[in-house]
Amino acid sequence: MPCLASPFPAKVLPSLVLGKDLLPLFLRLFRRFREAKGIMVNTFYELESHAINSFSDGNYPPVYPVGPILNLNGHEHDVVSDRKDTHRDIMQWLDHQPSSSVVYLCFGSMGSFGVEQVKEIACGLEQSGHRFLWSLRQPPPNGKMEAPSDYVNSAEVLPEGFLDRTSEIGKIIGWAPQVDILAHPSIGGFVSHCGWNSMLESIWFDVPIATWPLYAEQQFNAFLMIVEFGLAIEIQVNYRMDDCEIVRAEEIEKRIRGLMEFDIKKREKLKEISENSRKALMKDGSSYTWLGRLIQDMIDNMA
Repeated sequence: MPCLASPFPAKVLPSLVLGKDLLPLFLRLFRRFREAKGIMVNTFYELESHAINSFSDGNYPPVYPVGPILNLNGHEHDVVSDRKDTHRDIMQWLDHQPSSSVVYLCFGSMGSFGVEQVKEIACGLEQSGHRFLWSLRQPPPNGKMEAPSDYVNSAEVLPEGFLDRTSEIGKIIGWAPQVDILAHPSIGGFVSHCGWNSMLESIWFDVPIATWPLYAEQQFNAFLMIVEFGLAIEIQVNYRMDDCEIVRAEEIEKRIRGLMEFDIKKREKLKEISENSRKALMKDGSSYTWLGRLIQDMIDNMA
């Protein structure tokens, strides 16, 4: 794949394009990208220079990397009123944890697991011995296309006694104010579903990532973070919600330990990329410059 420096495994393509029924529809859509006057991408040059350069040979519409575009105003006064108490409780708990000691687990607004997998995650966390903040969501009823909801009583899906045994080191939550959590100095690692916004947020806040993709393009994002960028470790790369595969506690424990003992060279690289993500948006930074080109090209195309 020309936009990647590394060999690309087909297993990390989105599920929808791996099936014969929908592939023609998506190929027609992808081919029409060539008809665009330009394509804005929520990334920055220093992160994806190889990909951006691969589109600069004149055979494609111009690509404008103008990111990272993030909502960083995730502070308490911006939280809707019915979640302010939850937000305050989470942040106060984090305030009492040592620096870089907490592993944060969150799988996005649509991510959830069945009871068996939840129990394996809980056992893996407990066996790791690390402090944790876990956004645990209840799956929608079978056959319904709904977002997960918060559990009324999470104890009913967790191993017996888990909450008591981990009360000193862990906290189970539902909804999570993710930007404020990742910005907190007590967070030392992030187990993520690999949604692109979450990847950019973790880079921005210099938080090491363990990838656990679920659907859509998340397997590809996990491949980018681990192989192409060298900024993450895996819990799984090609995990898919619809396959019903169970990741066992022993593997989860091992990967969480690896995350919280993140390789020093990867940590240095992540710190450098994090600094570059902020510089990109400053005056004369890469994304600042690309945005200027986009504006000028739009003006020229109006003539």
